[in-house]
Amino acid sequence: MGPLYKRKVLLGVSGSIAAYKSAHLVRELIKWGAEVQVVMTTAAKDFITPLTLSTLSTRPVYSTFLKEEEEQYGVWNNHVDLGLWADLMLIAPTSSNTLSKLVTGACDDLLSAVYMSAKCPVYVAPAMDLDMYKNAATASNIEALESRGVVVLPAEHGELASGLIGQGRMAEPEAICEFITSHLLKQLPLYGKNVLINAGPTHEHIDPVRYIGNNSTGQMGVALAQASKSLGATVTLVLGPTHHPLDLKGLQVIRVVSAKEMLTAMQEYYPSSVLTICTAAVSDFTPVDAEDKKLKKTSMTGTMSLQLEQTPDILAALGAAKKPNQKLVGFALETNNGEDYAKEKLVRKNADAIILNMLSSKTGFESNTNAVDIFFQDGGELSFELMDKSLLGKQLLEALIEKFQ
Repeated sequence: MGPLYKRKVLLGVSGSIAAYKSAHLVRELIKWGAEVQVVMTTAAKDFITPLTLSTLSTRPVYSTFLKEEEEQYGVWNNHVDLGLWADLMLIAPTSSNTLSKLVTGACDDLLSAVYMSAKCPVYVAPAMDLDMYKNAATASNIEALESRGVVVLPAEHGELASGLIGQGRMAEPEAICEFITSHLLKQLPLYGKNVLINAGPTHEHIDPVRYIGNNSTGQMGVALAQASKSLGATVTLVLGPTHHPLDLKGLQVIRVVSAKEMLTAMQEYYPSSVLTICTAAVSDFTPVDAEDKKLKKTSMTGTMSLQLEQTPDILAALGAAKKPNQKLVGFALETNNGEDYAKEKLVRKNADAIILNMLSSKTGFESNTNAVDIFFQDGGELSFELMDKSLLGKQLLEALIEKFQ
């Protein structure tokens, strides 16, 4: 999933021979996960039919202010609603005439009116003949749009409709989608940054068959990892031995079993991470001497004693090594006195935030939902009501980014 996934893309098609490529562009945008709404000029319909684009986008195509089939009743296409609906507007192809309208603010057709109403990022892909593209007026118009924040995709070099060879071809649909994706990624708050997350349980083996562990599924950690990836981060997930089905696409996953292995993995990736979130339910104790062979019931006398020692404190170890440019977040699962324990843990382990969730039938290890409170080092607090863990992961990460920026 990339930054176009589930984006509402308003595709404007203007009157250019390159309009025939808009059919391919619609398909390509949908392939990248976007929802596409087409608005075309009257001139564009001379090159490609609304029916073609409507069929491919599975949405009605708009081209005039009045709904053509209900023109006699004065039913109109609301350009403001269309502009506000979009997460992103792409005008491809952008003819010389449409380019000029965008600059001057002319609103004599639906497409230019929608552009004037849009609150989202706007991309334009010019398409015109060589001399038109090289004309000083075109260069001035492109410069004016760019100064207003519009992103202009450079026209490509190649054979033009006139037979000339040169710059003026609309960029190919695949190149347009790749350009927009790359540009959007660079705008994301975690672009180019490393995020380190641990998740799941640890198993401390008594013998090759038995272990000390817990029922952590890793869902909360994976939700935070996927949310981090969607905001541009390179994510390393150190994952304990969970068998719960998890979405691990796009994540660098380091599999571990014991607390000691998890600490080693975390320490390896921690120095290069700007944000580290410890969600794993790490076992507090491990057998002093694990057996090499399975213990037999016949060798026992009805009771069994285990000598245990504490496992390494991963969050505390990372807190002790934390640098000024790093942020460290821990989790605390409690059954009572949660706020007191969370605040004490925040100080003792030198974390920047502790996320507290109280164990209940709807929160905790094997639940798909969770409700949490965040306690920050500066005394700030935030609460999140019960919701699906995947949604909570997104909201938590957004809150952390806003706080730490």
